[in-house]
Amino acid sequence: MTEAAVTENGRAYTAVLFSSFGGPEKHEDVIPFLRNVTRGRGIPDERLEEVATHYRALGGKSPINEQNRDLITRLEAELKRRELDLPVYWGNRNWEPYVADTVRRIHEDGHTKVVGLVTSAYSSYSSCHQYHEDFRKALDETGLKGTLAIDKARVYYNHPGFLEPVVDGVKNALEAHRAHGHEAGAIEILFSTHSIPTTMADVSGPRHTWEKGSGGWYVAQHEAAIEYVMKRVREELGSAHTPENYRLVYQSRSGAPHVPWLEPDINDVIDELEGRSAVVVVPIGFVTDHVEVVWDLHTEAKESAEKKGLAFIRVATSGSDDRFIGALADLVEEAVTPGFERRAVIDVPGALENEKRTGDCGLECCLVRTPEGTFA
Repeated sequence: MTEAAVTENGRAYTAVLFSSFGGPEKHEDVIPFLRNVTRGRGIPDERLEEVATHYRALGGKSPINEQNRDLITRLEAELKRRELDLPVYWGNRNWEPYVADTVRRIHEDGHTKVVGLVTSAYSSYSSCHQYHEDFRKALDETGLKGTLAIDKARVYYNHPGFLEPVVDGVKNALEAHRAHGHEAGAIEILFSTHSIPTTMADVSGPRHTWEKGSGGWYVAQHEAAIEYVMKRVREELGSAHTPENYRLVYQSRSGAPHVPWLEPDINDVIDELEGRSAVVVVPIGFVTDHVEVVWDLHTEAKESAEKKGLAFIRVATSGSDDRFIGALADLVEEAVTPGFERRAVIDVPGALENEKRTGDCGLECCLVRTPEGTFA
Protein backbone atom coordinates (compact mmCIF):
# COMPACT_ATOMS: atom_id res chain seq x y z
CA MET A 1 0.00 0.00 0.00
CA THR A 2 1.22 3.50 -0.78
CA GLU A 3 2.00 5.87 2.08
CA ALA A 4 -1.29 6.83 3.73
CA ALA A 5 -2.20 10.15 5.26
CA VAL A 6 -1.78 9.92 9.01
CA THR A 7 -4.20 11.97 11.07
CA GLU A 8 -3.49 13.98 14.18
CA ASN A 9 -4.20 10.92 16.35
CA GLY A 10 -1.81 8.78 14.35
CA ARG A 11 -4.44 6.73 12.55
CA ALA A 12 -4.43 6.21 8.79
CA TYR A 13 -7.37 5.58 6.48
CA THR A 14 -7.77 1.84 5.93
CA ALA A 15 -11.19 1.52 4.26
CA VAL A 16 -13.85 3.30 2.20
CA LEU A 17 -17.54 3.68 3.06
CA PHE A 18 -19.57 4.04 -0.14
CA SER A 19 -22.91 5.60 0.78
CA SER A 20 -26.00 6.14 -1.33
CA PHE A 21 -29.71 6.90 -1.15
CA GLY A 22 -30.78 3.27 -1.33
CA GLY A 23 -33.67 1.66 -3.16
CA PRO A 24 -36.07 -1.29 -3.05
CA GLU A 25 -35.00 -4.70 -4.34
CA LYS A 26 -38.51 -6.15 -4.92
CA HIS A 27 -42.21 -5.21 -4.94
CA GLU A 28 -42.63 -5.91 -1.22
CA ASP A 29 -39.88 -3.40 -0.41
CA VAL A 30 -41.39 -0.42 -2.22
CA ILE A 31 -43.78 1.01 0.40
CA PRO A 32 -41.45 0.33 3.38
CA PHE A 33 -38.66 2.04 1.44
CA LEU A 34 -40.85 5.07 0.68
CA ARG A 35 -41.85 5.24 4.36
CA ASN A 36 -38.15 5.48 5.21
CA VAL A 37 -37.63 8.24 2.65
CA THR A 38 -40.55 10.30 3.96
CA ARG A 39 -40.19 9.51 7.67
CA GLY A 40 -41.37 12.37 9.87
CA ARG A 41 -43.27 14.19 7.12
CA GLY A 42 -46.69 12.70 7.85
CA ILE A 43 -47.26 11.48 4.29
CA PRO A 44 -50.03 8.82 4.16
CA ASP A 45 -49.56 5.48 2.40
CA GLU A 46 -52.17 6.54 -0.18
CA ARG A 47 -49.79 9.24 -1.42
CA LEU A 48 -46.86 6.85 -1.27
CA GLU A 49 -48.78 4.45 -3.50
CA GLU A 50 -48.80 7.12 -6.22
CA VAL A 51 -45.01 7.26 -6.16
CA ALA A 52 -44.80 3.48 -5.83
CA THR A 53 -46.27 3.10 -9.32
CA HIS A 54 -42.97 4.37 -10.73
CA TYR A 55 -41.08 1.56 -9.00
CA ARG A 56 -43.71 -1.06 -9.82
CA ALA A 57 -43.50 -0.11 -13.50
CA LEU A 58 -39.80 -1.01 -13.29
CA GLY A 59 -40.43 -4.41 -11.70
CA GLY A 60 -40.57 -3.21 -8.09
CA LYS A 61 -36.85 -2.58 -7.81
CA SER A 62 -34.62 0.42 -8.22
CA PRO A 63 -31.76 0.23 -10.74
CA ILE A 64 -29.59 2.07 -8.21
CA ASN A 65 -28.66 -1.08 -6.30
CA GLU A 66 -27.12 -3.00 -9.20
CA GLN A 67 -25.43 0.18 -10.37
CA ASN A 68 -23.91 0.74 -6.93
CA ARG A 69 -22.72 -2.87 -6.72
CA ASP A 70 -21.04 -2.41 -10.09
CA LEU A 71 -19.48 0.91 -9.02
CA ILE A 72 -18.08 -0.67 -5.86
CA THR A 73 -16.62 -3.66 -7.71
CA ARG A 74 -14.93 -1.43 -10.26
CA LEU A 75 -13.72 1.04 -7.63
CA GLU A 76 -12.10 -1.74 -5.60
CA ALA A 77 -10.35 -2.94 -8.76
CA GLU A 78 -9.12 0.57 -9.55
CA LEU A 79 -7.83 1.08 -6.00
CA LYS A 80 -5.94 -2.22 -6.20
CA ARG A 81 -4.50 -1.16 -9.56
CA ARG A 82 -3.18 1.93 -7.77
CA GLU A 83 -1.75 -0.27 -5.00
CA LEU A 84 -4.23 1.06 -2.44
CA ASP A 85 -5.32 -1.83 -0.25
CA LEU A 86 -8.63 -0.32 0.87
CA PRO A 87 -11.78 -2.45 1.08
CA VAL A 88 -14.97 -0.67 0.01
CA TYR A 89 -18.05 -1.07 2.23
CA TRP A 90 -21.59 -0.15 1.18
CA GLY A 91 -24.16 1.58 3.40
CA ASN A 92 -27.40 3.35 2.42
CA ARG A 93 -29.56 6.06 3.94
CA ASN A 94 -32.99 4.58 3.22
CA TRP A 95 -32.61 0.85 2.55
CA GLU A 96 -30.46 -2.18 3.23
CA PRO A 97 -27.58 -2.27 3.75
CA TYR A 98 -28.11 0.64 6.16
CA VAL A 99 -25.21 2.89 7.13
CA ALA A 100 -25.35 1.90 10.81
CA ASP A 101 -25.18 -1.83 10.01
CA THR A 102 -22.24 -1.22 7.70
CA VAL A 103 -20.48 0.88 10.35
CA ARG A 104 -20.74 -2.05 12.78
CA ARG A 105 -19.19 -4.33 10.18
CA ILE A 106 -16.39 -1.86 9.48
CA HIS A 107 -15.59 -1.77 13.20
CA GLU A 108 -15.76 -5.56 13.53
CA ASP A 109 -13.23 -5.81 10.69
CA GLY A 110 -10.81 -3.69 12.69
CA HIS A 111 -10.95 -0.33 10.90
CA THR A 112 -10.83 2.94 12.82
CA LYS A 113 -10.56 5.57 10.07
CA VAL A 114 -12.46 5.49 6.75
CA VAL A 115 -13.10 7.73 3.76
CA GLY A 116 -16.77 8.37 2.97
CA LEU A 117 -17.81 8.48 -0.70
CA VAL A 118 -21.36 9.42 -1.70
CA THR A 119 -23.34 9.26 -4.93
CA SER A 120 -24.08 12.99 -5.06
CA ALA A 121 -21.77 15.44 -6.77
CA TYR A 122 -23.09 18.82 -5.59
CA SER A 123 -23.44 20.95 -2.47
CA SER A 124 -26.80 21.05 -0.68
CA TYR A 125 -28.33 19.66 2.49
CA SER A 126 -29.75 16.52 0.87
CA SER A 127 -26.80 15.86 -1.43
CA CYS A 128 -23.94 16.62 0.98
CA HIS A 129 -24.66 17.75 4.55
CA GLN A 130 -27.22 15.00 5.18
CA TYR A 131 -24.56 12.37 4.48
CA HIS A 132 -22.44 13.92 7.24
CA GLU A 133 -25.49 13.56 9.48
CA ASP A 134 -25.98 9.96 8.36
CA PHE A 135 -22.43 9.14 9.38
CA ARG A 136 -22.73 10.93 12.74
CA LYS A 137 -26.07 9.26 13.53
CA ALA A 138 -24.64 5.84 12.65
CA LEU A 139 -21.68 6.38 14.97
CA ASP A 140 -24.02 7.52 17.76
CA GLU A 141 -26.41 4.60 17.20
CA THR A 142 -23.61 2.04 17.28
CA GLY A 143 -21.76 3.65 20.18
CA LEU A 144 -18.65 3.94 18.01
CA LYS A 145 -18.21 7.70 18.16
CA GLY A 146 -14.61 8.31 19.16
CA THR A 147 -13.62 4.78 18.17
CA LEU A 148 -14.35 4.98 14.44
CA ALA A 149 -14.02 8.11 12.31
CA ILE A 150 -15.65 8.69 8.90
CA ASP A 151 -14.42 11.61 6.80
CA LYS A 152 -16.58 12.39 3.78
CA ALA A 153 -14.74 13.15 0.54
CA ARG A 154 -15.34 16.52 -1.11
CA VAL A 155 -18.06 17.28 -3.64
CA TYR A 156 -16.95 16.40 -7.15
CA TYR A 157 -19.19 18.28 -9.61
CA ASN A 158 -15.95 19.81 -10.89
CA HIS A 159 -13.90 16.65 -11.43
CA PRO A 160 -13.13 15.92 -15.10
CA GLY A 161 -13.98 12.26 -14.54
CA PHE A 162 -17.55 13.32 -13.76
CA LEU A 163 -17.86 15.99 -16.46
CA GLU A 164 -16.02 14.58 -19.48
CA PRO A 165 -18.47 11.66 -19.90
CA VAL A 166 -21.24 14.29 -19.98
CA VAL A 167 -19.35 16.18 -22.69
CA ASP A 168 -19.16 13.03 -24.81
CA GLY A 169 -22.83 12.25 -24.21
CA VAL A 170 -23.98 15.70 -25.32
CA LYS A 171 -21.68 15.63 -28.34
CA ASN A 172 -22.94 12.20 -29.43
CA ALA A 173 -26.58 13.25 -28.96
CA LEU A 174 -26.09 16.35 -31.09
CA GLU A 175 -24.38 14.36 -33.82
CA ALA A 176 -27.24 11.84 -33.78
CA HIS A 177 -29.83 14.62 -34.11
CA ARG A 178 -27.83 16.23 -36.91
CA ALA A 179 -27.70 12.91 -38.76
CA HIS A 180 -31.52 13.00 -38.77
CA GLY A 181 -31.69 16.51 -40.17
CA HIS A 182 -31.92 18.59 -36.99
CA GLU A 183 -29.65 21.62 -37.20
CA ALA A 184 -28.11 23.23 -34.12
CA GLY A 185 -30.53 26.16 -34.10
CA ALA A 186 -33.50 23.80 -33.85
CA ILE A 187 -32.14 21.79 -30.90
CA GLU A 188 -32.75 22.63 -27.23
CA ILE A 189 -30.40 21.19 -24.60
CA LEU A 190 -31.97 20.76 -21.17
CA PHE A 191 -29.59 20.07 -18.29
CA SER A 192 -31.71 18.51 -15.55
CA THR A 193 -31.13 18.16 -11.83
CA HIS A 194 -33.21 17.42 -8.74
CA SER A 195 -35.30 20.34 -7.56
CA ILE A 196 -34.96 21.27 -3.89
CA PRO A 197 -36.73 23.90 -1.75
CA THR A 198 -35.47 27.39 -2.52
CA THR A 199 -34.65 27.94 1.17
CA MET A 200 -32.40 24.88 1.07
CA ALA A 201 -30.73 26.02 -2.15
CA ASP A 202 -30.06 29.52 -0.81
CA VAL A 203 -27.99 28.13 2.10
CA SER A 204 -26.10 25.53 0.05
CA GLY A 205 -22.61 26.70 0.87
CA PRO A 206 -20.84 28.35 3.84
CA ARG A 207 -22.68 31.02 5.83
CA HIS A 208 -20.95 34.00 4.20
CA THR A 209 -22.41 32.98 0.81
CA TRP A 210 -26.05 32.80 1.93
CA GLU A 211 -28.35 35.12 0.01
CA LYS A 212 -32.09 34.89 -0.40
CA GLY A 213 -33.08 34.00 -3.94
CA SER A 214 -29.51 33.21 -5.01
CA GLY A 215 -29.84 29.44 -5.29
CA GLY A 216 -26.55 29.16 -3.39
CA TRP A 217 -23.70 26.91 -4.39
CA TYR A 218 -26.18 24.24 -5.52
CA VAL A 219 -27.31 26.35 -8.46
CA ALA A 220 -23.90 27.98 -9.00
CA GLN A 221 -22.13 24.61 -9.22
CA HIS A 222 -24.66 23.31 -11.74
CA GLU A 223 -24.37 26.43 -13.85
CA ALA A 224 -20.57 26.24 -13.78
CA ALA A 225 -20.69 22.57 -14.78
CA ILE A 226 -23.05 23.34 -17.66
CA GLU A 227 -20.84 26.14 -18.98
CA TYR A 228 -17.82 23.84 -18.85
CA VAL A 229 -19.66 21.10 -20.74
CA MET A 230 -20.89 23.48 -23.43
CA LYS A 231 -17.42 25.01 -23.84
CA ARG A 232 -15.96 21.56 -24.35
CA VAL A 233 -18.73 20.55 -26.78
CA ARG A 234 -18.09 23.74 -28.76
CA GLU A 235 -14.38 22.87 -28.91
CA GLU A 236 -15.20 19.39 -30.21
CA LEU A 237 -17.99 20.18 -32.70
CA GLY A 238 -17.38 23.81 -33.57
CA SER A 239 -19.74 26.71 -32.95
CA ALA A 240 -21.79 26.05 -36.09
CA HIS A 241 -22.85 22.63 -34.81
CA THR A 242 -23.31 23.57 -31.14
CA PRO A 243 -26.73 24.89 -30.09
CA GLU A 244 -26.91 28.22 -28.30
CA ASN A 245 -30.17 27.11 -26.74
CA TYR A 246 -29.40 25.40 -23.44
CA ARG A 247 -30.54 25.87 -19.86
CA LEU A 248 -30.71 24.39 -16.37
CA VAL A 249 -34.07 22.79 -15.51
CA TYR A 250 -35.39 20.84 -12.55
CA GLN A 251 -37.27 17.63 -11.91
CA SER A 252 -38.67 15.34 -9.20
CA ARG A 253 -40.28 18.07 -7.09
CA SER A 254 -42.04 16.81 -3.98
CA GLY A 255 -43.40 18.29 -0.77
CA ALA A 256 -46.25 20.67 -0.05
CA PRO A 257 -47.46 22.72 -3.05
CA HIS A 258 -47.20 26.01 -1.13
CA VAL A 259 -43.47 25.55 -0.44
CA PRO A 260 -41.32 27.17 -3.18
CA TRP A 261 -38.93 24.79 -4.96
CA LEU A 262 -36.38 25.50 -7.67
CA GLU A 263 -37.92 26.01 -11.11
CA PRO A 264 -38.58 25.65 -14.03
CA ASP A 265 -39.77 22.06 -14.21
CA ILE A 266 -38.44 20.19 -17.22
CA ASN A 267 -41.88 19.17 -18.47
CA ASP A 268 -43.15 22.75 -18.31
CA VAL A 269 -40.14 23.90 -20.32
CA ILE A 270 -40.68 21.22 -22.97
CA ASP A 271 -44.38 22.13 -23.20
CA GLU A 272 -43.47 25.76 -23.86
CA LEU A 273 -40.71 25.18 -26.44
CA GLU A 274 -41.29 26.89 -29.78
CA GLY A 275 -39.23 26.78 -32.94
CA ARG A 276 -37.45 23.57 -31.98
CA SER A 277 -37.49 20.18 -33.67
CA ALA A 278 -35.38 18.20 -31.20
CA VAL A 279 -34.36 18.13 -27.56
CA VAL A 280 -31.36 16.71 -25.72
CA VAL A 281 -31.95 15.96 -22.03
CA VAL A 282 -28.82 15.79 -19.87
CA PRO A 283 -29.18 14.45 -16.28
CA ILE A 284 -26.22 16.50 -15.11
CA GLY A 285 -27.37 16.46 -11.49
CA PHE A 286 -27.20 12.68 -11.21
CA VAL A 287 -24.47 10.07 -11.02
CA THR A 288 -26.40 6.93 -12.03
CA ASP A 289 -29.56 6.00 -13.94
CA HIS A 290 -31.81 5.43 -10.92
CA VAL A 291 -35.62 5.69 -10.82
CA GLU A 292 -35.78 9.49 -10.93
CA VAL A 293 -33.69 9.46 -14.11
CA VAL A 294 -35.38 6.51 -15.78
CA TRP A 295 -38.95 7.52 -14.86
CA ASP A 296 -38.92 11.32 -14.64
CA LEU A 297 -36.72 11.82 -17.69
CA HIS A 298 -36.78 8.75 -19.91
CA THR A 299 -40.53 8.26 -19.37
CA GLU A 300 -42.29 11.51 -18.43
CA ALA A 301 -39.99 14.04 -20.14
CA LYS A 302 -39.81 11.82 -23.21
CA GLU A 303 -43.62 11.69 -23.35
CA SER A 304 -43.75 15.49 -23.05
CA ALA A 305 -41.35 15.80 -25.99
CA GLU A 306 -43.32 13.32 -28.09
CA LYS A 307 -46.54 15.27 -27.49
CA LYS A 308 -44.76 18.35 -28.87
CA GLY A 309 -43.46 16.40 -31.85
CA LEU A 310 -39.86 16.79 -30.71
CA ALA A 311 -37.14 14.24 -31.38
CA PHE A 312 -35.80 13.18 -27.98
CA ILE A 313 -32.42 11.91 -26.81
CA ARG A 314 -31.54 11.42 -23.15
CA VAL A 315 -27.81 11.40 -22.35
CA ALA A 316 -26.51 8.68 -20.02
CA THR A 317 -25.22 9.51 -16.55
CA SER A 318 -21.49 9.38 -15.82
CA GLY A 319 -21.60 6.45 -13.39
CA SER A 320 -21.02 3.72 -15.96
CA ASP A 321 -17.95 5.42 -17.44
CA ASP A 322 -14.43 4.30 -16.49
CA ARG A 323 -13.41 7.94 -16.09
CA PHE A 324 -15.95 8.31 -13.29
CA ILE A 325 -14.49 5.29 -11.50
CA GLY A 326 -11.14 7.04 -11.80
CA ALA A 327 -12.68 10.16 -10.28
CA LEU A 328 -13.91 8.23 -7.24
CA ALA A 329 -10.47 6.70 -6.83
CA ASP A 330 -8.93 10.17 -7.07
CA LEU A 331 -11.18 11.36 -4.24
CA VAL A 332 -9.96 8.50 -2.09
CA GLU A 333 -6.35 9.27 -2.98
CA GLU A 334 -6.84 12.94 -2.08
CA ALA A 335 -7.62 11.73 1.44
CA VAL A 336 -5.08 8.95 1.87
CA THR A 337 -2.05 10.04 -0.16
CA PRO A 338 -0.10 13.12 0.98
CA GLY A 339 0.34 15.65 -1.80
CA PHE A 340 -2.03 13.94 -4.24
CA GLU A 341 -3.20 16.45 -6.85
CA ARG A 342 -6.76 17.75 -6.47
CA ARG A 343 -8.30 17.47 -9.94
CA ALA A 344 -10.91 20.13 -10.68
CA VAL A 345 -11.63 21.88 -13.98
CA ILE A 346 -13.96 24.50 -12.44
CA ASP A 347 -14.68 26.01 -9.02
CA VAL A 348 -17.33 28.36 -7.72
CA PRO A 349 -15.81 31.46 -6.07
CA GLY A 350 -14.39 30.71 -2.65
CA ALA A 351 -14.88 26.94 -2.84
CA LEU A 352 -11.22 25.95 -2.92
CA GLU A 353 -10.40 28.25 0.00
CA ASN A 354 -13.31 26.77 1.96
CA GLU A 355 -12.07 23.23 1.28
CA LYS A 356 -8.57 24.09 2.48
CA ARG A 357 -10.01 25.63 5.63
CA THR A 358 -12.64 23.04 6.58
CA GLY A 359 -11.91 19.87 4.58
CA ASP A 360 -15.13 18.91 2.80
CA CYS A 361 -17.24 21.64 4.42
CA GLY A 362 -18.00 23.32 7.71
CA LEU A 363 -20.77 22.57 10.19
CA GLU A 364 -22.83 25.51 8.92
CA CYS A 365 -22.58 24.61 5.24
CA CYS A 366 -25.60 23.34 3.34
CA LEU A 367 -28.33 23.48 5.96
CA VAL A 368 -32.03 22.80 5.41
CA ARG A 369 -32.65 26.52 5.93
CA THR A 370 -31.04 29.36 7.85
CA PRO A 371 -30.88 28.66 11.61
CA GLU A 372 -33.07 31.70 12.19
CA GLY A 373 -35.56 30.54 9.56
CA THR A 374 -35.09 33.76 7.61
CA PHE A 375 -32.42 36.00 6.11
CA ALA A 376 -31.18 39.10 7.89
